[in-house]
Amino acid sequence: MFTKKTVRDIDVAGKRVLMRVDFNVPLKDGVVTDDTRVRAAIPTIQYLKEQGAGIILMSHLGRPKGEGPEPELTLKPAADKLAELTGWDVKFVADTYGDEAAEACAAVKPGDILVLENVRFLKAEKKNDPEVAKRLASYADIFVLDAFGTAHRAQGSVVGPAAYIPAVAGLLLEKEVDTLTSIFSDPERPLVAIVGGSKVSSKIGVLDHLIDSADTLIIGGGMAYTFFLAKGYTVGTSLKEEDWVERAAEMLKKAEDKGCQILLPVDNVVTDHYGEDATGEVVDSDKIPDDRMGMDIGPKTRELYCEAVKGAKTVFWNGPMGVFEFEQFADGTEAVARAIADSDCTSIIGGGDSVAAINKFGLADKMSWISTGGGASMELVEGKALPGVEALLDA
Repeated sequence: MFTKKTVRDIDVAGKRVLMRVDFNVPLKDGVVTDDTRVRAAIPTIQYLKEQGAGIILMSHLGRPKGEGPEPELTLKPAADKLAELTGWDVKFVADTYGDEAAEACAAVKPGDILVLENVRFLKAEKKNDPEVAKRLASYADIFVLDAFGTAHRAQGSVVGPAAYIPAVAGLLLEKEVDTLTSIFSDPERPLVAIVGGSKVSSKIGVLDHLIDSADTLIIGGGMAYTFFLAKGYTVGTSLKEEDWVERAAEMLKKAEDKGCQILLPVDNVVTDHYGEDATGEVVDSDKIPDDRMGMDIGPKTRELYCEAVKGAKTVFWNGPMGVFEFEQFADGTEAVARAIADSDCTSIIGGGDSVAAINKFGLADKMSWISTGGGASMELVEGKALPGVEALLDA
């Protein structure tokens, strides 16, 4: 249960509301190519608008150097996309911390929507500089955090304003936290967790937590090869983390003791080099040649994993099964995605590359919940507190 105040718990009528959204969207030639995150922010913006608030939106986009404006990372395309999706009049100011931004914010009236420029054009934002926080807070009467994707970062635009003006959660943030915590506190079982991606080290806490809570844990992607080493297999030139082999072995033992079934690939698609022109061949997991690297799970593994998904009541998925960006190595990820889509389970997609895969295969409408935050969703699953959420007013 969400324990912080939300926009529903505070009177916003006639107030100026500063709202941190996650408009970190992909751009191509100045056009938004995936508007998922913009769409996700609309319910909270609409609620505030209907309640008579003046709305000031801020976000980061990309990874600017923090030394001033970078035209290719402007938030103007995201502001334009919001206007296009809603039909609202959305104003944009090409400033964040200067006089131009302050004047534009002061002119915001009830029902108005103003988008500020990329908050990370100033390096101090990432360091949660108090001057940044004060400046942003001075623009409004109330702060709303609805950027779940950055809620795990203690940065100026995420936690800063909460020190100076009342701070509450947006509807998206509330739903994200509720959904991702409830799936593990009281799931309908069997609970099948699927974790892919490149490294064991980056998801060690998540894997540990899932062994405690899941009935079956499916491993895919590059991290599988570190588990193979723990089982005594050779992995050729596949991605591996030698320093984490012992820890992977401990996790296999822990899962056995806890009664959590861990499924590892039984066959793999391997190739002689990493590239879009690479040609794959299928080999068993204990027979990877010394000069080959794993790029995807094989057909027997796809069948094994899809069967496990078919019997699940709840599925949590984070991370691809292989290098799905290359068409010839996308079969494993697509098979798992389609198995989840075809199942009648409650399906939670934990952000990041899994969302990209779901969108690539056109299956978004078949999933119960698709998280907008990769890192944030993983930290929540791991049981960590999110700084952005902690800074909000208690309910």
